[in-house]
Amino acid sequence: MIFIRYENWKGYLKYFPLTSLFLIANVVMFIVLTVNGGSTNNMVLLKFGALTNHELFAHEWWRYITSMFLHAGFGHLLFNSFALIVFAPPMERLLGSVRYGVLYLGGGVLGNILAVAWYNSVGSITISVGASGAIYAVYGAFLYVALFQRTMMDEASRKTMYTLLLFGIIFSFAMSGINWMAHLGGLLGGFFIYGLLIRLWKPRSLKR
Repeated sequence: MIFIRYENWKGYLKYFPLTSLFLIANVVMFIVLTVNGGSTNNMVLLKFGALTNHELFAHEWWRYITSMFLHAGFGHLLFNSFALIVFAPPMERLLGSVRYGVLYLGGGVLGNILAVAWYNSVGSITISVGASGAIYAVYGAFLYVALFQRTMMDEASRKTMYTLLLFGIIFSFAMSGINWMAHLGGLLGGFFIYGLLIRLWKPRSLKR
């Protein structure tokens, strides 16, 4: 089962350095938001890089990246941190840190781009933060493995991934205030980015 973590904290930092860096960045930025007015304050979020489709910020392309490291409330941070800690490490091990970084950031950015396009199409203003799009990109990559590289993933892990995706999709649409398009865009982005990456670089084996 690839999603069970066996490492102590030193081993985790050693084997999954980029995932660890993403986690640390999320926590640090949450502290920064908290001491500067609160992580649920929209003005604070915009000040530190939240994504929005408001015309005043339309030229600030960097928000597509910075918003991935901001979280609105401790529960939001905790939920995404848990997903990163448990589910992302096997993908970093499979692709290596550099390629995994391309997947994570590329999928997150694509999810944000599609989310902005969606809100623009319906004429609604949005302020969006969170690592969910990037995390769903990792899920999308695992979905590719589960469907097309079945020998690289054990059956228990495959069933866990399908269940996780099912509940994730239901949760994305059932809960209010969830940027479901960022989730869906990240999932699709991760699926196709992974497919491209494995054609450029041969991945390692996931089986323990």
